[in-house]
Amino acid sequence: MTRPKIRRCLNFNPNVDYFKPRGIPLRDLEEVELLADEIEAIKLYMVDGLDQTTAAEKMGISQPTFARTIDTACKKVADALIKGKAIKINKLVE
Repeated sequence: MTRPKIRRCLNFNPNVDYFKPRGIPLRDLEEVELLADEIEAIKLYMVDGLDQTTAAEKMGISQPTFARTIDTACKKVADALIKGKAIKINKLVE
């Protein structure tokens, strides 16, 4: 049995649901799904410019967990950009 996932402190909720290549209908594209914690990690680390330790503290997780989260998020975004996939944004449930 796997360990239960620690609840993350998430504050950012984007205004969009998808990013996709222009000119191709969404139904014709493969999707990559970014989870809410991955979006938060990208925002804190790459947009706000926080170091991993500070960003992890803001999310209420350890720095190694944050590093894995940001790595996964970056790989998903790179895959979508390189292969022309849509990015589905999994928003926070309010």
